[in-house]
Amino acid sequence: MQPKLIIHGGASSLDDKGGLNSVRQSLHQIVQTTYDLLLQGGSAVDAVVLGCKQLEDEPRFNAGTGSVLQSDGQVRMSASLMDGGAQRFSGVINVSRTKNPIELAQFLQNESDRVLSDYGAAELLRELKTPIYNPLTDSRLKEWVEERKNDFSRDMARLIADDEAGRGTIGVVALDQEGRIAAGTSTGGKGFERIGRVSDSAMPAGNYATSLAGVSCTGIGEDIINECLAARIVIRVTDGLSLGEAMQRSMVESRENQRDLGVIALDHTGAIAWGKTCDIILAAYHNGTAIGDTLEWHGVGEELSGSC
Repeated sequence: MQPKLIIHGGASSLDDKGGLNSVRQSLHQIVQTTYDLLLQGGSAVDAVVLGCKQLEDEPRFNAGTGSVLQSDGQVRMSASLMDGGAQRFSGVINVSRTKNPIELAQFLQNESDRVLSDYGAAELLRELKTPIYNPLTDSRLKEWVEERKNDFSRDMARLIADDEAGRGTIGVVALDQEGRIAAGTSTGGKGFERIGRVSDSAMPAGNYATSLAGVSCTGIGEDIINECLAARIVIRVTDGLSLGEAMQRSMVESRENQRDLGVIALDHTGAIAWGKTCDIILAAYHNGTAIGDTLEWHGVGEELSGSC
């Protein structure tokens, strides 16, 4: 089967063209590197982990290095991985002092306990002898210090470490040559939140895959959880809707419920889809022929989703 791939770097309003071009370059480069692995026979799971790691390592995105700070000035990250063929979910919640949370989610795929919270994830890091890593960047520290002066009056931190406001997560969904699907999602949270707040990124609400479809979400975590969005889209595909139909119906419902979110997906036929109720979703994809993206896609009228 021809491999397919779609990734995202969050959901935001991105008006500055210089910023747009920079984000496009980063996303396209990650798509190409990850798609090359699929062309070489790599599994969907391996491609998702590789893509997520590259996105986590890019300081401009809110995951891994460059993650936002919670209200107490600490970085706490969450990530999950789902092997659609095995229908196996794993993840970590509010983990600190590590470079790539998605690697912990990958390790947990083969464990009997597959979702660990902060203390359990910290113990796992010690067991694996993972090098201690500080994902804090100067721009994120400056952002937190400035917000502290305002008594954390903003709802969340910035998606991108420039001056654009938004909501941040990263995600990857892949279809490999064997027709297997996997999905991964990673985040630093929404920033300035209450200590211990749990995002959708380490839940099936925000990251879900079966042998038929895979989905990764971004946006307001609580909105995504309320919609149980990733699982909802996959279930609709399972029940017979096309991926495009499942995406559009879910986006219409999300808009009616006044949710603020974005989503990427692909299915076992190789269809790729995306949707949003927010201003923009920072997604890029490889359709088997060329790389494309959604950075300047706004939809028309009632069109809340796109596909290729």
